[in-house]
Amino acid sequence: MLRGLKGNAIANYLGQGWSILMGLAFIPLYIKFLGLEAYGLIGVFTLLQTWLSLLDLGLTAAISREMARFRGGGYDAHGIRALLRSVEIVGLGVGVVVAVGIWALAEWLASAWLRVEALPVDVVTDAFAIMGVVVAMRFVENIYRSSIVGLQRQITLNVVGSVVATLRAVGAVAVLAWVSPSIDAFFVWQGLVSAVTIVGFAILVYRSLPSSERPARFSLAPLKGVWRFAAGTVLVTLLGFLLSQSDKVILGSLLSLQQFALYSLAYTVASAVRQIAQPIDQAVYPGMTQLFEQGDEAGLARLYHKSAQYNAVTMGGVGIFLAVFGEQVLALWTQDPGLSNDAYAVLWILVLGMVLNGIMNGPYYLQLAAGWTGLLVRVNVVMVLVFVPAIFVLTERYGMTGAAVAWTLLNLVYVVLVARLMHRRLLTNEMWHWYGRDLLMPLSAAGAAAAAVKLLVPVQGGGVATFMVLMFALVCILLTSSLAASAVRGALSAQLRLVVGRLS
Repeated sequence: MLRGLKGNAIANYLGQGWSILMGLAFIPLYIKFLGLEAYGLIGVFTLLQTWLSLLDLGLTAAISREMARFRGGGYDAHGIRALLRSVEIVGLGVGVVVAVGIWALAEWLASAWLRVEALPVDVVTDAFAIMGVVVAMRFVENIYRSSIVGLQRQITLNVVGSVVATLRAVGAVAVLAWVSPSIDAFFVWQGLVSAVTIVGFAILVYRSLPSSERPARFSLAPLKGVWRFAAGTVLVTLLGFLLSQSDKVILGSLLSLQQFALYSLAYTVASAVRQIAQPIDQAVYPGMTQLFEQGDEAGLARLYHKSAQYNAVTMGGVGIFLAVFGEQVLALWTQDPGLSNDAYAVLWILVLGMVLNGIMNGPYYLQLAAGWTGLLVRVNVVMVLVFVPAIFVLTERYGMTGAAVAWTLLNLVYVVLVARLMHRRLLTNEMWHWYGRDLLMPLSAAGAAAAAVKLLVPVQGGGVATFMVLMFALVCILLTSSLAASAVRGALSAQLRLVVGRLS
């Protein structure tokens, strides 16, 4: 299984790294063709997609866990196919409701919620109507994506996912350049790609499952078997979204669409840091579930610590790099110093929050592997009561900066409080190992390396020289952090000895 985890993690890094690149690389072109205000609607689309994913009732998380349990012997062929078919039917029904609901509210969203300045309201209304269809299809797509993750077919998933990400990004630029430079055309293209993706993922999932003598039909029985876990998951997700997405809902009503677009740009770049943790988490979660089912606590602890250190090095290292050198990265990327300066004012704060958020993925997935959602539900209820009002006050008073600070403080509380509470029940003797060796040592080393490069090799000018200095800084940060993390250092040392042995 460890060999499979390694292969899945590598595949996830390559596939999701490419997806992140596709998601970021063409943003300057989107802004060029559409304008900053219309680009803000893409940020709104991301927000809607995030919020409406709550309507899956926790079934995407449940189907991923149950597929992993199927691999561990928890289901026969007919049982897992019946569960999948039942989840499909529910997901399709919810998707239809989402599409119709957004279409019905499109005019109100365009005129009453957003503060549109340059774009005609009817253009924004049409964009919302198309968004609803695309969000609904992405909703169904995630059912199959989660199933593939649980089945640990992640190499294939990432190959297909990379193709899809390329089609979405490169195809959108082609449509804007040669068909119509309009926001409607952008969303229509996204919908077409999602339709093809759903078909491809569905075929992949069903071919990965063994055949059954009886046809799978919709039934409440398999859903009843996962409802408790799904209900806990959806409560955790709902409360988490109230905490993590309230800033954007509030900003959407308090700021102009152009200012919201600026915040969305910074948030999108910062979110790429958190996404760096997903390749490891996506590979590790099914493994954690299997090890917990088998009662192998020692193996579970090893996997937990190893994944935490790899995330601290990769995600934490890149996050610290962006927090320190983000303005230069934005200027080189957008070729717009004014835009880069405005975005960096909140980018570095958001990045620190994303690093803290990504750090908590390990404890979060450990609780899901154990089927324990009660802690996060209780903690999130308290956090909502305290932090949502704080987010509103800070956002209303300080705008984008206040929203970014609220997000970072929220995640700091999670790292300090929730992780400690979790370790009272799960891996009870591993907490200080997690805080010290897994997090503090590699992150401190990365911060020291970033500060040293910033002082000794100042970034000036632009073009190739700036790019080379930034790459030097990133390599120094990642290498220093790797050497400070025992699991990563051991893996690098083993690879080095292997290479030397082959050359000698």
